[in-house]
Amino acid sequence: MTANRIPLSRLEQGVPFEQRHIGPDAGDRAKMLAQVGYGSLDELTAAAVPDVIKSADALDLPEGRSEAEVLAELRGLADRNQVVDSMIGLGYYGTFTPPVILRNVMENPAWYTAYTPYQPEISQGRLEALLNFQTAVADLTGLPTSGASLLDEGTAAAEAMALSRRVGKVKEGVFLIDADAFPQTVAVIETRAEPTGVEVVVADLGEGIPAEVAERGVFGVLLQYPGASGAVRDLKPVIDAAHELGAVVTVAADLLALTLLTPPGQLGADIAVGTTQRFGVPMGFGGPHAGYMAVREKFARSLPGRLVGVSVDADGDRAYRLALQTREQHIRREKATSNICTAQVLLAVMAGMYAVYHGPEGLRAIAGRTHRFAALLAAGLRQGGVEVTEESFFDTVTARVPGRAAEVASAARERGVNLRLVDTDHVSVACDETTTRAHLAAVWESFGVGADVDQLDGAAPDALPGTLLREDAYLTHPVFHQYRSETAMLRYLRRLADRDYALDRGMIPLGSCTMKLNATTEMEPVTWPEFGALHPFAPAGQAQGYLTLIRELEERLAEVTGYDKVSLQPNAGSQGELAGLLAVRGYHRANGDPDRTVCLIPSSAHGTNAASAVMAGMKVVVVKTSDDGEIEIGDLRAKIEQYRDQLAVLMITYPSTHGVFEAHVADICAAVHDAGGQVYVDGANLNALVGLAKPGRFGGDVSHLNLHKTFCIPHGGGGPGVGPVGVRAHLAPYLPNHPLQPAAGPATGVGPVSAAPWGSAGILPISWSYVRLMGGEGLKRATQVAVLGANYIAKRLEPHFPVLYTGPGGLVAHECIIDLRPLTKATGVSVDDVAKRLVDYGFHAPTMSFPVAGTLMIEPTESENLAELDRFCEAMIAIRAEIEQVATGAWPAEDNPLRNAPHTARTLTGEWDHPYTREQAVFPSGVHAADKYWPPVRRIDQAYGDRNLVCSCPPLDAYED
Repeated sequence: MTANRIPLSRLEQGVPFEQRHIGPDAGDRAKMLAQVGYGSLDELTAAAVPDVIKSADALDLPEGRSEAEVLAELRGLADRNQVVDSMIGLGYYGTFTPPVILRNVMENPAWYTAYTPYQPEISQGRLEALLNFQTAVADLTGLPTSGASLLDEGTAAAEAMALSRRVGKVKEGVFLIDADAFPQTVAVIETRAEPTGVEVVVADLGEGIPAEVAERGVFGVLLQYPGASGAVRDLKPVIDAAHELGAVVTVAADLLALTLLTPPGQLGADIAVGTTQRFGVPMGFGGPHAGYMAVREKFARSLPGRLVGVSVDADGDRAYRLALQTREQHIRREKATSNICTAQVLLAVMAGMYAVYHGPEGLRAIAGRTHRFAALLAAGLRQGGVEVTEESFFDTVTARVPGRAAEVASAARERGVNLRLVDTDHVSVACDETTTRAHLAAVWESFGVGADVDQLDGAAPDALPGTLLREDAYLTHPVFHQYRSETAMLRYLRRLADRDYALDRGMIPLGSCTMKLNATTEMEPVTWPEFGALHPFAPAGQAQGYLTLIRELEERLAEVTGYDKVSLQPNAGSQGELAGLLAVRGYHRANGDPDRTVCLIPSSAHGTNAASAVMAGMKVVVVKTSDDGEIEIGDLRAKIEQYRDQLAVLMITYPSTHGVFEAHVADICAAVHDAGGQVYVDGANLNALVGLAKPGRFGGDVSHLNLHKTFCIPHGGGGPGVGPVGVRAHLAPYLPNHPLQPAAGPATGVGPVSAAPWGSAGILPISWSYVRLMGGEGLKRATQVAVLGANYIAKRLEPHFPVLYTGPGGLVAHECIIDLRPLTKATGVSVDDVAKRLVDYGFHAPTMSFPVAGTLMIEPTESENLAELDRFCEAMIAIRAEIEQVATGAWPAEDNPLRNAPHTARTLTGEWDHPYTREQAVFPSGVHAADKYWPPVRRIDQAYGDRNLVCSCPPLDAYED
């Protein structure tokens, strides 16, 4: 027995986390390597990765730790944050997340591990949830069409500015913002406006539009309702005046206030934007939160971002899908006015379900309680001799205390409450769903006022203007009335989740999207109050744990990528692209090269690249892609020479968008640098590089990363995401900064690209934990297994489907593209048919027709074990045999299991007149009845949905049909 005793030091280590994260164990990896033809992971990646980009040194990161150790370390960081009751406001408020939503949406992998619903037949649950969100926003704003969410309020307002310029009558002129708008919103708009030549004017519009501004022309106006000061005023006169000038009017509105106030649509607004954070979504030090945008019907087809619409399936039954410009930037590229390619789905689902759970009566009651506390607060201050600046307000009271503002704010902090220090003479206090009598007492004491809530309650009037009280009904659809009990809500959430396909059900092999494990250990701290309950503008001294975590994550991402500085502010990959290109622009301008505006982009690049370049004030020049999927070097060199004096930057994705390591990437970078340009390496495919190569070392000057891909933040059904940007030292002075938090970026920065100083800070503990759990060696091995998995699938499928692009040695990177075009030409079976047939086999389809039409891009990730990889390969091989049945004429081209896929349970009932059996339809090879995933709808008619655009819950008479 003694001889077999295991040393305590080894027992204490436990099972390394990388063995939990990486799917194939040592035995499986050996089998996979044998299939690919290599003896080890090192041997495989040595052959696959070009020598010119390889990193010589191991990653200089702390050694990986156990799950228990990392949670303890995170607990220590959390304890360094002070959860002080926030009454700062400015678009961020305390809220109570109903536990049934917290547990069954935010903490439920059935919701947070799903991907963007590009396969709508297996996304019906979250599409219905998003339709609820759109309906709630449309009803509350009084505008008929709402999108499925945007990144935050500041970026939604910036998108509204771009939309106003695109669709309005006035093509020149200025964008006019009321001085009472949130300062972070104004700053984001200014960041977005300057590169595109838009002049922003901020003015007090309380008395109307200044004549000197009107004379210059105004294409758009932004108003805040209620204002940052708390003021609630009738916006209709200024809206009418703006319309007389031909301007498009946007109102940034608080949805909770709109349960009591006349909505923007009734006041004449064309666009409404804002945040849904206070609908049950924690503040999270600034995000993630679902911004919103709603528009008049005539602007519906120009709405940026995601839009969920109602269509019909093959049986004529109602079905939901993404509509219209769901990937506008991929279609319009450099002509796109927005680079937004995603949404904040998980947070939008939470906010929509908050509205479903509370209904109109519950929301009105929460708003009424919030307002009542604000009215009592103001009455107590006035009783104590303190001047309240606004007579009409909803939840925010601004007090004038000449020379004493800092003293009052400090006294409040000592009593456990954060107030907003406006300037030396003014303090603002915001009430919310969580405000209590004790908070009012603490605030009064801080002002040196003694008041009693009970005494004031009978005498203090409300402060909403009678002329603006809302009179119309809203949230009238049954969904907002029938799930009041927790039992009913719980079952509704479960029913919707069962209609979806997420990583908790099976593999999602989407190329370019990296659907890897989102470990529970990584997710757990997100809902701790020490991370979730902090206001983004809280004093820095109260967020020391957060700031340490942010600094460590920035440093570790810099080490992984080879860059010198990283900013975590961009709250999506699209924002990271924009931030990186703005840094390049700032660098050239600082060097006296303002004419360097040409951005070279390969034709195969992500569409967001071109859209982001235009938004950064650049001219896009497309570089050809050769037949092998690599950049056409001859064309690139010709373009570099043609635009040598105007060249700002080359944007490339590495490994390439075609899934291969381009051997001449260093030569490409050198050629651009020799011409005075910069190199932007899109980090979408970083999952193939971590631990093997560093973009900042093989020629990149700047990259954005996708933490929701390589670093394990879940996709959440299409958001949240984080898109940090890494730069070499010479670009660091031009990273994003923030007007309300100096520590968020350099003083010389380009301004904020997100509303909060550190973007979606609330989910940064996920990536911090992943890096801490894995360590440098674990991260490298994860990359190697990702490359192994893609090559294993390529080798298994190659006899049945041609692999379109390969690199050195016939190897691919972390994804492979299989070509269906010859089969489509010969049989009529399309890439859509194969994608939908995979649903019958229990799989989410790979990425369809990107970057090449008629192909499937497959990325297995390192998290899938060999059994799941084989299950997928066997399904694809079985589908190839089914295609052969069509090719031989055994099944007609218009009536076969592929063309009719997916098959629902309902298709089994009634008459059956197909040339294949019911069993072949729903239980194809390898599918067992006990484990069957049943799609809720048949194939959806996309064209019908675009022709008949329905973007909110159908009216009651639709259900009677």
